Amino acid sequence: MNVTIFGTGYVGLVTGACLAEVGHHVICIDIDKKKIEGLKKGIIPIYEPGLEAIVIENVKEGRLSFSSDSHVGIKHASIQFIAVGTPPDEDGSADLHYVLSVAKSIGHYMDDEKIIINKSTVPVGTGHKVAKVIRNELKARKRHILHHIVSNPEFLKEGAAVHDFMKPDRIIIGTDNKPIEKIIRELYAPFNRNHERIIFMDVRSAELTKYAANSLLATKISFMNEMSNLAERLGADIEHVRLGIGADPRIGYHFIYPGCGYGGSCFPKDVQALARTAHEVGYKAELLNAVEAVNHRQKERLFDKIVSHYKGRHALKNKVVALWGLAFKPNTDDMREASSRILMELLWQADAKVQAYDPEAMEETQRIYGERNNLTLMGTKEACLHHADMLVICTEWKQFRAPDFDKIKNTLLEAIIFDGRNLYDPIIMQEKGFIYYGMGRGDSIKKFAESKG
Repeated sequence: MNVTIFGTGYVGLVTGACLAEVGHHVICIDIDKKKIEGLKKGIIPIYEPGLEAIVIENVKEGRLSFSSDSHVGIKHASIQFIAVGTPPDEDGSADLHYVLSVAKSIGHYMDDEKIIINKSTVPVGTGHKVAKVIRNELKARKRHILHHIVSNPEFLKEGAAVHDFMKPDRIIIGTDNKPIEKIIRELYAPFNRNHERIIFMDVRSAELTKYAANSLLATKISFMNEMSNLAERLGADIEHVRLGIGADPRIGYHFIYPGCGYGGSCFPKDVQALARTAHEVGYKAELLNAVEAVNHRQKERLFDKIVSHYKGRHALKNKVVALWGLAFKPNTDDMREASSRILMELLWQADAKVQAYDPEAMEETQRIYGERNNLTLMGTKEACLHHADMLVICTEWKQFRAPDFDKIKNTLLEAIIFDGRNLYDPIIMQEKGFIYYGMGRGDSIKKFAESKG
């Protein structure tokens, strides 16, 4: 099948590459001409495991191409995916400017029947807005051309997006049109072989499903962070609590890891957008607002712990902080809403300096912050430690999980670790001579102190 994808970000590029990988003929459209020229040369603008290989292979095989010409993309296929960004507006609502701009282009250039599949994360009712924009464009052209609006939200995890697309948990399709259902089944047949993964519903329910899923996952994270803060005050160990509640199959172990807050392009934006949608229809979404508030507070917890240890912000002046992890999660270079950014900016306000390392997000950090005399990007995690007063961990990359603790202790000016992801055992850390701060590890630290009398 011929397919056009508008947008070459995480969603658009992964969607296009994976559809091409199973045999469809895909053209990806983006108004960023520099990005398009790079993609034509095999330069992938994002880090996503496995993506580069399938992009290069499918370009070589002629199943995947790139263009900045909307007219070319609209002419190419009857199936038109909208996979552009929906950044948060000032009031927290989703900015639909790019989505509606694509809809306008489709209405302006289409000459035959089209299926417009909205894969961008959009508020409930956006399908209706897209249809209206296309109808208005056709009316201005004095044309009547059949077009069908479908909602097909993405459920891709950054760092595992290719795997998630090729082996989806579910494929949500919002449409009430039976003939269109048949076409969508054909499109997704290669991903739906060993058992039924496609779930059909109305457009509005599909749009809400995406927001509801991300908001529920964010709620689990904020709940565990709330419990971790309580555990510290009660002398309990949140990691023991996590194991205890995760064993209940009704709860499970996914998304109940306490830490220094969630980030990325989805959870923060989607929770805010859904809360804003609720407000617009006269409903006060108290739980969603609390989830957002807890997460915002949690991102400051590492800084609070550092200030508490040194007995005041003033004591941080000229301190050098070794920071491991800049991306909002492992296996990505994405720093949108990353906890590391909040921490670094608070440290700089206190006149501290940061020496940072991340396996993938160094260029992104450089792009965001530029040259600063209080930020040094180091080539290795070990290099970060030299002349540093403490080590702080913001991202749970695998290569941080089993480091050489003797080297860390001998290199740091003081053997202090602030672990925002609970990678290490507090008792083992203290037995090795570290002052160790985790998230919600009150009982383990208390027991070690008691054992030393």
